[in-house]
Amino acid sequence: MSSTASHFEVDAYRIGSPAHPLLDGAGAAAAEDARWNGRGRHVIYAAEHYATALLEKAAQLNSLRIPRTLVYVRINAPPDVSIEEVRIGDLPGWDSDEKAVSQAFGDRWYDEQRSLILLVPSLAAPGLERNVLINQRHPEFGRVTTSDAEPVRCHPKLVA
Repeated sequence: MSSTASHFEVDAYRIGSPAHPLLDGAGAAAAEDARWNGRGRHVIYAAEHYATALLEKAAQLNSLRIPRTLVYVRINAPPDVSIEEVRIGDLPGWDSDEKAVSQAFGDRWYDEQRSLILLVPSLAAPGLERNVLINQRHPEFGRVTTSDAEPVRCHPKLVA
């Protein structure tokens, strides 16, 4: 695992309902089954690439069809924010259905405010893609910006 200030801007994509703010970790804080955090922790889940965000949303919905009502935002963090990375071999059991290992790690990261961003392997494409977790309670959070929400874009066969 590595922790550092980034030397590059972090861009990430998040897909969700327009009924809820997309730069808000309230959903993860209320969930019992978030992969990288326990209840009460406001973590924003995003993906490094738009296509990965689509895959992650499909997995979350347990459907290969994406509701046409969803929207996406592009999230940006400047190059000098703090980042920690978990690589696929760093944390055995991170991908377990039980989620105890990944939640315990994420809870420590969040509670200790070790970094604004935690890069983690994407379960949708482990070893190939990463997800971007953002600690909404971190002192650097005010430096995160988003684009305006836009309708989700994907192949017409993937839209429900």
